[in-house]
Amino acid sequence: MAQPSTSLLPGTLDMLILKALSLGERHGYGVLLRLQQMTGGAMTFEQGAVYPALYRLKRKRLVVTRWGTSENNRRARYYSLSVAGRRQLRDETHSWNRLVGIMADALSRQPGEV
Repeated sequence: MAQPSTSLLPGTLDMLILKALSLGERHGYGVLLRLQQMTGGAMTFEQGAVYPALYRLKRKRLVVTRWGTSENNRRARYYSLSVAGRRQLRDETHSWNRLVGIMADALSRQPGEV
């Protein structure tokens, strides 16, 4: 039986991209591949969502870019985290983990426990 598609909550793509870039510099398509690897293929990411998110993160100065040559000898823009991006990832990760803990606690409640 096929697994249902897992969709991202609003705002989580940026956090996942920051995490992907915390693991090392990547060009745009490499970021997309890393996201798929990080989720074990359980989530799919569209270029039409990833590239605008990268530009948005660049405008916010959470990522920095440089031009380089890709593995197939093409000119590519490479992305890496800025200092502000590392701080943002740390803060968002803390908030996310707190939210997950609260949700898990709330969802595990049984009748009469509230």
